[in-house]
Amino acid sequence: MLLGTVLVLLLAGAAPASAHAALRSTDPDDGSLVRQAPRHVTLTFTESVGLLDDSFRVFGPDQRRVHTGEATHADGRSDTARVGLPGKLAEGTYTVAWRVVSADSHPVSGAFSFSVGKRSATTGQIDTGPADDPLTRGLYDAARYLAYLAAALLVGTVAFALLCRPAHTAPLRRPLVAAWWTLLGSTAVLLLLRAPYEAGTGPAAAFDASALGRTLTGRPGLALLARLLVLLLTAAFLIWLSRRRDSVKRSVALAIGTVLAAALALTWAAAEHASAGIQVPVAMTSSVVHLLATGVWLGGLVALLLTLRRPSGDDLVEVVPRFSRIAFASVTVLAVTGLYQSWRGLGSLSALSGTSYGRLLLAKLAGVAVLLLVAGYSRRWTARIAAPAPARAVVPAPAAPARAVVPAPVPQPVGAPADGHEAAEGPGTGEPGTSGEGESPGEPESPDGPAGPGAGSGDPGIRRRLRRSVLVEVAVAAVVLMITTVLTGTLPSRAEAEAAQQAPVGALPPTTEITVPFDTGTDSVTGSGKVLVTLDPARVGENGLQAVVYGSDRGLVAVPEVRITFTLPSREVGPIDAELADRGGYWSTNSVNLPLAGEWTMKTTVRVSDVDQVSVERRVRVEP
Repeated sequence: MLLGTVLVLLLAGAAPASAHAALRSTDPDDGSLVRQAPRHVTLTFTESVGLLDDSFRVFGPDQRRVHTGEATHADGRSDTARVGLPGKLAEGTYTVAWRVVSADSHPVSGAFSFSVGKRSATTGQIDTGPADDPLTRGLYDAARYLAYLAAALLVGTVAFALLCRPAHTAPLRRPLVAAWWTLLGSTAVLLLLRAPYEAGTGPAAAFDASALGRTLTGRPGLALLARLLVLLLTAAFLIWLSRRRDSVKRSVALAIGTVLAAALALTWAAAEHASAGIQVPVAMTSSVVHLLATGVWLGGLVALLLTLRRPSGDDLVEVVPRFSRIAFASVTVLAVTGLYQSWRGLGSLSALSGTSYGRLLLAKLAGVAVLLLVAGYSRRWTARIAAPAPARAVVPAPAAPARAVVPAPVPQPVGAPADGHEAAEGPGTGEPGTSGEGESPGEPESPDGPAGPGAGSGDPGIRRRLRRSVLVEVAVAAVVLMITTVLTGTLPSRAEAEAAQQAPVGALPPTTEITVPFDTGTDSVTGSGKVLVTLDPARVGENGLQAVVYGSDRGLVAVPEVRITFTLPSREVGPIDAELADRGGYWSTNSVNLPLAGEWTMKTTVRVSDVDQVSVERRVRVEP
């Protein structure tokens, strides 16, 4: 079969296109120094974003959180996020952590800083908000995977019954019911987990009534509600169809089923990747058509597998060719839409190996190659079942010798031995069951007679081999679809490149963090532990330096002195004393001048008492 080709495109279509909001600019600029305190913090994104209750967290120079107003859209623009600041801000550096939901339903977050009046020291210990909760994300991704599988099985099973018209549909009822209930349950779970998934909190937050209320007003929540409504209408349609099967025209059933399937696919396209990025109308249309073709093929393959398990399969010679034609049409649609979706998400060929999205896409293609290999075997056995039984030619008997004309037939006694004349008369009579030289009883009258059933339709060996091949296809397809689920949550290469190109001009390079373990040999809590040193920005010129001391119990500890010096052995520069000041919980300075680039030796001395101290050296790279 051609499931490999289908899943090629299932992955490309289910994978994200140019989605995930990228930060275009900030006001104030990242890393900027402003003379007067701003009244607002405004972010501008590459696409529309949704706001959360805790979309902004602003921290002052003392590392304490600053009271802010409610997050809103600036000037009514959906691609912006704004929060008001207090009227008076102290001088120093402020850190802004933000978290929003992009138009493709995935949460995105980040942080930046700006300074008012003068720059001040900051530490790497600021709580910039919750990260993704692994349990919530795992449950959410599992529910999305089940929803994809169930939707494909639901659409494909109904399409197989209506288009391929098997004689017995009873084997399809159980998977049909299971698919409906699975899709209903997974949709309900997605609806409940939506709020904690967006906020990055644990699953327990799913039962917060206020959070659920906010979910129901957002685009992803409304799409999930619409999916539940479509599922209820689908159940009513299936019940009506089962009760009036004989009286309902197939064209009417197909029309209603197509509308419901398209509405179901639209609940994905309207709230996920196709709804954001470039060419949204074309992408949404492509996504709906792609999901329908995927369901017809993938779900139909499962239905075919169940049909092959029937003890009697006299109708296979008709069902299998019908499904092959439908599969070919589905593959054609998937090829076109899948190519478009891949281009939309990837952006360039170099991104195949240079981005996480591209590497996942390569893994998907490897799985597809396996599927295509198995598909070749499936088509071999499909052709054997669909091939008509060969008609055998009738060899005429030798002509009878001439006989004298007599006025009347001469009767023969019953049981008398037959002579050559009697043997010669058999073939010329045209009576069924007679035989002559070169033919056997029951053969067709002529080579032009009607062909029998498919050569392999009743062969249990061929049917068994086809069942095994299709089963392997389904198993590999499930694995490839799992890769697809991971791919849907990965930042597309095109969006990643766009975010890199549009990064704020004033963005600071990342800080360098060095962990320095120490042990003075004493048994006290402060006698051993570690110092977390942050060097910002670790470049030539003036740098900020912060040092936080942790004791053996991993808690913050106060020590009499922390001293850090820098030496550049290759240029015989140093030692340069950082002259750290005790800030009441951490040690810092904002004026360490490192004049040359290279591998510096950072010597950290920790004194825990009047007589106990230890020095530890670490290598630090200072960029030009």
